[in-house]
Amino acid sequence: MKLNSVSVIGGGAWGTALAQTLALGGQRVTLWARETDVVEDIATRRVNRAYLPGVDLDPNIRATSDLSDAANSEAILMVAPAQFVRATASAMARHLRTDTPIVMCSKGIEQATGKLMGDVIGEALPASPFAVLSGPSFAADVARGLPAALTLACRNEAIGRGLAAALSSRQMRLYWSSDVVGAELGGAVKNVLAIAAGIVEGRGLGASAHAAIVTRGFAELRRFGDAMGARPETLLGLSGLGDLVLTCGSPQSRNMSLGRGLGEGKTLAAILGSRTAVTEGVYTAAAVVRLAREKHVEMPIAEAVHAIIEGRLSVDDAITALMLRPLKAED
Repeated sequence: MKLNSVSVIGGGAWGTALAQTLALGGQRVTLWARETDVVEDIATRRVNRAYLPGVDLDPNIRATSDLSDAANSEAILMVAPAQFVRATASAMARHLRTDTPIVMCSKGIEQATGKLMGDVIGEALPASPFAVLSGPSFAADVARGLPAALTLACRNEAIGRGLAAALSSRQMRLYWSSDVVGAELGGAVKNVLAIAAGIVEGRGLGASAHAAIVTRGFAELRRFGDAMGARPETLLGLSGLGDLVLTCGSPQSRNMSLGRGLGEGKTLAAILGSRTAVTEGVYTAAAVVRLAREKHVEMPIAEAVHAIIEGRLSVDDAITALMLRPLKAED
């Protein structure tokens, strides 16, 4: 598959970083942003000071706030925040050709419905081929041209392999998978678990506790993935374990840094009020917990994060409750 034009929908840090790496790889890229000041900043100064400061953007990136303009490309990378994907996709629907593939790059679960992004796109754009791009990747690293490897999941092998080849570059290596559900779940659930890892760090509980929360969090992801139909090998790969290790191990992660703030005693409102970017795990936690209960999957760490976010449980009480759960075999 050869792509002569690609549009990135979403002018935040990750959308801008993807546009940058695609442009560096020789693609002609249109970057759509809702904020007119972001579009103007990119058009006139070749920077996105609001979301990705310090990165000089490639001349092959063209910014627009017109969705109909952005829809006129051979492939669409959807990077709008997960809770806004449905509205954004619906607004694009009448402007898209039916054969234009939609590559979902947002990581989350729709809070109102509990649906994965693939299901949301399937309802909003039922005729469009669908793929998921997910894996361990920080926007700042990708935008600087540092190497990254991700999963490109698509049920249609020809389309999936074609997209992986067309979007790969010297900076970004993509591995095709047919397991769309597994790729989506890894990217969504790790945001919730990263909040837990951040809480552990912010509370000063030590490296041993951090390793335990990440490992037991991965066990929760495996159980949840099994109930949702994900393949174990996908969750052990880049879009599962790889993304979890990265996101739980660095304060570059918005979700981990939010958890660290909670662990330090800051309020959720204060942390979110100081940010311009969306912290997806805050919204995904409720959806994950609801789905897990419906499928009778035990996810005590996700439950604790959800309770802390809702203000029903203090950080210290949540930690105590996790440590005093009934003992059982590890597997």
